[in-house]
Amino acid sequence: MSGRRWGVHDLLDLVLDEGSFESWDTEIDISGHSDDYQATLRAAAAKAGTDESVVTGRGLMHGRPVAVVANEFRFLAGSIGRAAAERIVAAVRRATAEGLPVLATTASGGTRMQEGTPAFVRMVDISRAVMEHRAAGLPYLVYLRGPTLGGVFASWGSLAHVTVAEPGALVGFLGPKVYEALNGEPFPTDVQTAENLAAKGVIDAVVPAEQLPVLVERALAVLVDPPTPPELPVRAGGIAGDAGAWDSIRATRARDRAGVRDLLRHGGAGTVRLRGTDEGEQDSTVVVALTRLDGQPCVVVGQDRTRQTRATPMGPGALREARRAMRLADELGLPLVTVIDTPGAELSARAEEGAIAGEIARCIATLATMRVPTLSVVLGQGCGGGALALLPAWESIATEQAWLSPLPPEGASAIVHAGDTSYAAEMAEHQQVRAVDLLADGTVQHVVPEVEGESARSLAVAVVAEIASRLARLRETGPPGDRVS
Repeated sequence: MSGRRWGVHDLLDLVLDEGSFESWDTEIDISGHSDDYQATLRAAAAKAGTDESVVTGRGLMHGRPVAVVANEFRFLAGSIGRAAAERIVAAVRRATAEGLPVLATTASGGTRMQEGTPAFVRMVDISRAVMEHRAAGLPYLVYLRGPTLGGVFASWGSLAHVTVAEPGALVGFLGPKVYEALNGEPFPTDVQTAENLAAKGVIDAVVPAEQLPVLVERALAVLVDPPTPPELPVRAGGIAGDAGAWDSIRATRARDRAGVRDLLRHGGAGTVRLRGTDEGEQDSTVVVALTRLDGQPCVVVGQDRTRQTRATPMGPGALREARRAMRLADELGLPLVTVIDTPGAELSARAEEGAIAGEIARCIATLATMRVPTLSVVLGQGCGGGALALLPAWESIATEQAWLSPLPPEGASAIVHAGDTSYAAEMAEHQQVRAVDLLADGTVQHVVPEVEGESARSLAVAVVAEIASRLARLRETGPPGDRVS
């Protein structure tokens, strides 16, 4: 781990508004412990400047009330005994009762060995309290400091909606010293690093402590702050409807065509990217983000066409990342925006063994049963089951040149014409893949007009304006089945 070691009070001063912290901690009775252990606890308190390895309380973050749970490593290596565990549980439950987001930060070797199994099993109580907090629809954010090991990482360190770690932090389940003692060889040094875990999709990002205030502010602006009225003008005018299907397909395959990143770059504010499934899998062909689109807080999950190549197709992991976004939106009560722009899901033995068909089915099923406002956007290419996986929503819109088909037109041509792909344009027309066709049959409810020769930024802003306008209305009207005509 590089740089300074941040103590809990340093971090609280860094993240919380000045003078706003109020401790929730009550005096801990250590009289039931042995004399030797009491002496150890007193020495630890003198060294750390805290009465236990955990500090809890309430404060303000840019005026927003938040609860905090913070590990102090200088107190017996941040280990969690029974008193520390009970303090965490009490704080999380109080935060739940008061409707507060929880900001947690870990730095611990794990369970306190001096207390053994009675302390070890308290990790179950902590996990239960955290999940009750999440079930109440309240945000839980975690900052992992080095080291975070053992039962701490295997409980409250791994249950957050957003998880980031400090640069170079040692983070893992297994203590490397324990591994070496048990196996007679060192544990690989490059596995349990914050950077490696971020690359593998276990955590969302590596963030220096100095940047935490910005990250927390952005996250809370989406997770806590109410929406504001959209300001971008919705693009007026009709659509020509006379462009051929093959013309649309060629247009959406252009390298400079607006993509999901353009929507976030030109229409999003305070975006926080979430990376990976948080279960050890990452696929960069899908973008997941917390953001505010023209004032509307939401979760965005979009297919990134620029990252989908023959070498890096959109695989099952991408759809598992998409389902993580769906779960987050549903749990936190945030609208979900899905962005469809894919030449198709991965077709390979690896994808088959990774349950590509099952992941498409589970995405469709999850989206079809969401309890929060959902809006799908057919932005460009909409090819096959990979596109269908993000389509079901309360409402769906498309850009004028967007399209949706069961297979790439070349593939459809090959099936119908005995391997001949030269009928691709004819098949695209026959299969009614265009946005105007989708509008006519009710697959989408609106088509955003496109301006010939417009920039990616111009189209992105027009799409975001339509998204924001519709999200604002969906918040009021509810799902289609609940509306009064």
